[in-house]
Amino acid sequence: MATVQLKAVEKTFGSIQVIKGVDFTIESGEFVVFVGPSGCGKSTLLRMIAGLESTSSGHIFIDHQDVTQVEAAERGIAMVFQTYALYPHMTVRENMGFGLKMTGTPKAEIAARTLKAAKILALEPLLERKPKQLSGGQRQRVAIGRAIVREPKVFLFDEPLSNLDAELRVAMRVEIAKLHHELGATMIYVTHDQVEAMTLADKIVVLRSGKVEQVGSPLDLYDDPDNLFVAGFIGSPSMNFLTAEVLASEPSATTVQLSGHHNITFSLPLTQTVPLGKSYKVGIRPEHFENEAAVQMQLQVDVAEHLGGTSYLYTKSQAGESIVIEARKDRQTSSTDTIQIGFNPKQAYLFDPQGLRVR
Repeated sequence: MATVQLKAVEKTFGSIQVIKGVDFTIESGEFVVFVGPSGCGKSTLLRMIAGLESTSSGHIFIDHQDVTQVEAAERGIAMVFQTYALYPHMTVRENMGFGLKMTGTPKAEIAARTLKAAKILALEPLLERKPKQLSGGQRQRVAIGRAIVREPKVFLFDEPLSNLDAELRVAMRVEIAKLHHELGATMIYVTHDQVEAMTLADKIVVLRSGKVEQVGSPLDLYDDPDNLFVAGFIGSPSMNFLTAEVLASEPSATTVQLSGHHNITFSLPLTQTVPLGKSYKVGIRPEHFENEAAVQMQLQVDVAEHLGGTSYLYTKSQAGESIVIEARKDRQTSSTDTIQIGFNPKQAYLFDPQGLRVR
């Protein structure tokens, strides 16, 4: 186990800056997930930690040692890639032990480490098979086993489940979580799937355009987002955003009126005062809509998705804004229905014109 620390890390490709002054610390034994949209720099950042990409400026520390200029092989890390990258002519046992063989590790130690990893990953019955005889999930477990046998300070995962089907992704997600619990190792995991981030991480680093938007536990980011981007990215379905105008602002409450809904005015219990008259965004999670809530709205249902215990209603407001509602009781609602529903202002969020959270 080891800590990983990034200080003012930047990366440029020619005139294009893809990583812009990133600072954060990963504690020993933490499972940290880098999440963000495609092109945000999360895989580049992971490759910089691995030593597969050079650092344009700033410093990277692993286990309190500056490894910014250290070769990848000397950093004490092991990486699991999106593609399995297994040697087709080798057995599972040979694939898992090949890296140790290349570094001159004694045969007895290779055998012991391989068997230990195989037990952890339930690969013992498959040790003599070739990759073509394995399923996608089994191949990914072999790739993870190849990392485990190296006994690294830090495990790095670069979207390891993206090539698997939906059911297998869920199963492997559980396996990786159990692996982290058993090994207690420092793990850094890259994904664009915020559901993977929420279910796996001790801590999430949300990235956008090469910058860190927010760092925190999954529930901290969900319940207390710093800005519009994090609020919309974390959560599935994502938070709803309604345009509003601030009518009054005092240290104890801010009164807003929803645009296009001249009769819908309410107060948010905020401590910040804000300028009046500007266009703000009110955020409401899909699960926070209730039939008997204080602020009532009339919405037109475009599509109703019934998933069993939960239904999702995709609706339009009078102002033409899309609103997704999670319904657990009134599951008989169908497309083209008009519904009356509301929300509690205490559960709503307010974001200023720059997208920053007003608290």
